[in-house]
Amino acid sequence: MKIEQRNNEDKGIFLAKDGDKIIGEMSYVWSGSDSFIIDHTGVNGKYQNQGVGSKLVNSAVIYARENQLTILPLCPFARAEFDRHPDYAEVRKR
Repeated sequence: MKIEQRNNEDKGIFLAKDGDKIIGEMSYVWSGSDSFIIDHTGVNGKYQNQGVGSKLVNSAVIYARENQLTILPLCPFARAEFDRHPDYAEVRKR
């Protein structure tokens, strides 16, 4: 599985791919220049419960750390991931 990010001025998406097939996605919108909001995470049928969503959220956390950004996880899945991983607290917007 490969995670790919697409980003523009207003929004972006992290895509989980198995070869050329998109198996999951996590979308976000920018909230100023130093923060973004995760608003949706979804994984395609047979790939659910295989850690795809967790890898998408982790990719966003890595991106935020590398770029001194904060994340507001409004998506219920992303919020649960942040709650499960205390080490994500440093990038969580309060």
